[in-house]
Order: sequence, then structure tokens, then C-alpha cells
Amino acid sequence: MTRLIFAAATALLLAAAPVLAQTTPPQAPKVQTPAADPAPGSQEWLRLRGESYSAAPDSEQDPAEVAATIRLNAEIVARNDAAERAEIEGTAAWEAENARWRAETARLETQRAQWEADAAAAEAARLRYERERAAWEAEVAACQRSGRPCLTAAPKY
Repeated sequence: MTRLIFAAATALLLAAAPVLAQTTPPQAPKVQTPAADPAPGSQEWLRLRGESYSAAPDSEQDPAEVAATIRLNAEIVARNDAAERAEIEGTAAWEAENARWRAETARLETQRAQWEADAAAAEAARLRYERERAAWEAEVAACQRSGRPCLTAAPKY
């Protein structure tokens, strides 16, 4: 019977182990004071956000690491400056191309409008010609039916 109790207790502890491992101990609630918030980046500001980083004093810094950091930071700044210049140049090129495209589009729209006006004028002239030609042909036919001499001239264009 003792073995059975011991085995049951062991099984129960093994089954409960993952649950017990995942439980966090209760923590005191964070109380915010009504005072002004600390300045962003300050030690207090970092502490309130759970950060615990603090730089070592300059006397404890490794000169080689400091030099490498300075060099890397300078490279980053140079890349950022080059990227900013490239972006400015790209934006300027795009704006110039966009202006050229808009001017070309406006020119083509003007040309299309002129073509439509010319086509409408040509159509109006063709219709006027056909009306005048039909009127002249009717006049010649009437004259020929009357039997008198016809001196009507064809319309001139």
C-alpha cells in the first residue's frame, strides 16, 4: 500500500511539474506617481520600462571597441547620407519625368482636340458641298426638262 501511495504521489508531482514551472509568483502592482514622467532616455525612464542597461564609465571602455564603434557609426552615417541623397535625386528625377509626361500629355490632348475640330470642320464642309452639289444638279435637271438653254455653272470650291 505504501508503494501505491508513493507511486501515486510521484505521478501527481510529475503531471503537475509543467504547470508549476509556468506559474509566475505574484508581483506587487506598479504604482505610478502623479509626478511628471521622466525624460525619455533617462535611467528612470529606462527602469520604468524594464530596461537595466547602463554604460560602463569611459575609463573602463575598451579603446579598440570604442574605435570600432566610432568607425561603424561613421559608416552608418555615411550610408544614411548617401541613401538620403539618392532618395532626393530619385525624387527630383521622378518629379522632372512626371512634369515631362504631364506636358507631353497636355500637348497630345491639345493635338487631339485640334484634330477633332479639324475633322468636324471637314465633315461640315463635305456636307455643305453635297447639299450645294445636289441643289446644282437639281437646277440643271430642271433646266434641261424645260428645254431652254442652261448656263448654270457648277459650284466652285
